[in-house]
Amino acid sequence: MGIFDLYSSRNKPKYPELYQYTKASDKLRKQLVHIVADSIGMRVAGRYDNPKKSQGLYHDMFLILAKEYGVFELYGHNQGSFKWLEQHIQNAKTTEQFLDILELICKFIDKVVRPDWDSFWYSDGIKQRPDEALKEINERMKRDGFGFEYTNGQLIRVDSQYVHAEVVKPALSILDNHKGAREEFLSAHEHYRHNKYEECLVDCNKAFESLMKSIYGKRGWEYQKTATAKKLIRVGLDNGLIPTYLQEQFNNFSSLLESGIPTIRNKEAGHGQGESVRDVPKPLVKYALHLTATNIVFLGDCDIALK
Repeated sequence: MGIFDLYSSRNKPKYPELYQYTKASDKLRKQLVHIVADSIGMRVAGRYDNPKKSQGLYHDMFLILAKEYGVFELYGHNQGSFKWLEQHIQNAKTTEQFLDILELICKFIDKVVRPDWDSFWYSDGIKQRPDEALKEINERMKRDGFGFEYTNGQLIRVDSQYVHAEVVKPALSILDNHKGAREEFLSAHEHYRHNKYEECLVDCNKAFESLMKSIYGKRGWEYQKTATAKKLIRVGLDNGLIPTYLQEQFNNFSSLLESGIPTIRNKEAGHGQGESVRDVPKPLVKYALHLTATNIVFLGDCDIALK
């Protein structure tokens, strides 16, 4: 069915001013249960009936979590079912556990239900298409102020809706054609979500370098396989990847890039810690992650523009 704008909803601000990342509200949890019922199914087979498609899916989800958590029971259940999943969603004790089940639900809708939707519809009478379900999950989180979004096969943290829409999503779209850089960029987001800031910086730099190498390789430009970001940037400039008018507009774009991700990574995360444990500040990492996305979009646009 998707989202229905009630009168009471229309007379309130649609989105909170700020996101939070530590608590999924009871309302959001219950809305997720409704979406699961509509998009995966909640029917239970009779004694002489064949198992429903949804039952097999919930069984697989249960086994994944039980094995990864190292347990035999989850919230009083020793096997998967819609009733188990409902209780798991509503009673997940930590934010990480809720995010685990949320991402797993999204992945199964995306990767399992999508290619076999007709069978799920016939077996369970589901009402919601995978794209509609995933879109609704993201919108429900957004309206609840819960700062995460399912995109490109995983949950990522959303710090600013504007930055996410204008920078992160376009970057992911560009990276669809550069798989190595895409994996590293998504890995950087995953590290950021788990507060692994040093690893995040390293993967930001890897993604940035991998994109340049991928573009250069596609175009047959020579570059050293072990070249640093600074040298890779020079290859792009020498081959006209950045047009002359853009070089003037961005006032020595090479210096801008060199003062961004490569320098941050080299100074903060690229070397040994020595005698003291290094604490990479979150604001710096957040800046690096967004700057990486911005530079990816810029390079992707330049690649498209270059004949």
